[in-house]
Amino acid sequence: MTTVGILGGGQLARMMALAGAPLGLRFLVLDTVADACAGQFAPMVVGDYTDQDALQEFASRIDVATFDFENVPAESAQWLTARVPVFPNPRALATAQDRLAEKTLFRELGIPVPPFAAIDTREQLQAAVAELGTPCILKTRRLGYDGKGQFRIKSPGDVDAAWDALGAQAAKVGLILEGFVAFQRELSVVAVRGRDGEFRAWPLTENWHVDGVLSASLAPAPVEDALRDTALAHASKLAEALDYVGVFALELFCRDGELLANEMAPRVHNSGHWTIEGSETSQFQNHLRAVLGMPLGDTRMVGHACMLNWIGAMPDADAVLREAGGHWHDYGKSPRAGRKVGHATLRANSRQELAEALRRIGDALERGAQVAPVIERLV
Repeated sequence: MTTVGILGGGQLARMMALAGAPLGLRFLVLDTVADACAGQFAPMVVGDYTDQDALQEFASRIDVATFDFENVPAESAQWLTARVPVFPNPRALATAQDRLAEKTLFRELGIPVPPFAAIDTREQLQAAVAELGTPCILKTRRLGYDGKGQFRIKSPGDVDAAWDALGAQAAKVGLILEGFVAFQRELSVVAVRGRDGEFRAWPLTENWHVDGVLSASLAPAPVEDALRDTALAHASKLAEALDYVGVFALELFCRDGELLANEMAPRVHNSGHWTIEGSETSQFQNHLRAVLGMPLGDTRMVGHACMLNWIGAMPDADAVLREAGGHWHDYGKSPRAGRKVGHATLRANSRQELAEALRRIGDALERGAQVAPVIERLV
């Protein structure tokens, strides 16, 4: 029986293990904490991702390795490649970990991006703000996610405050200044590429964020065919350039009908959670099929779907479970402010039915602000 090793034991690893069970797969998770939620469904090795003893034990018990978050040290992934197959490859991981390398690759591939500049000193920041204009956003090149490691510069007078907030990180993880994009919509392509180079993508997804954290996703995103085709072409070009194997997400801003690449996630992605019930093959099972060299599953949708993220604490499940197309996912985590603790997916045969179900759930759970923008898009 094949054992898949997963670096990282969060909810993505947990959902991978659940998706792999029908394929007869076994799993082993390496995480730094013993109570990682994936450990409720798979055995674990507990240790630091740079601990070679832990890595050696992990490698000795698996047939192939993957990861569930992009901040696994690329050096650890590289170390594993000498012992077991690792997918996606360490180059893809390293590129996605560095916003400057990532944006540079996008630009080299002809994928439009907002203006950006590498920042190492306060003087460089001052000059770049003058060149890019305000507003703009100073970010750490590494480790920031879900809105962390960022400072919005609203005017040139904010340069000192931005440097005070993030300047100490310049020598540690590097900084990048990005031009602010006054986008109308946030979209994502969730796609998969197999070992043989076959590329498939799920329908384009529209996303809404609150405080930098995903709040809701709608699929298929109601967009023109030309915009959809451009987004998929960008994702395919990126996957080929990185010789990527597995599932990834390309996050995009849509501004005045133009797509600008924000970032890629080299893993299964929050905006693809709807695929579990909303498509023929979920992102989690297709990721496993890809890394194991199995035939990829169909990515066609089943109806229309909306995913609602639960942050901090789980609401009452009954309102979702009463819906014919309601699906509940509790990650088995303790409540904590800002923590992703679960999600729900609503599936319906039509946009109107989906909007009605969202209204009922919004009313029952007092989540009107969360569902309102999705309903507006549907009707």
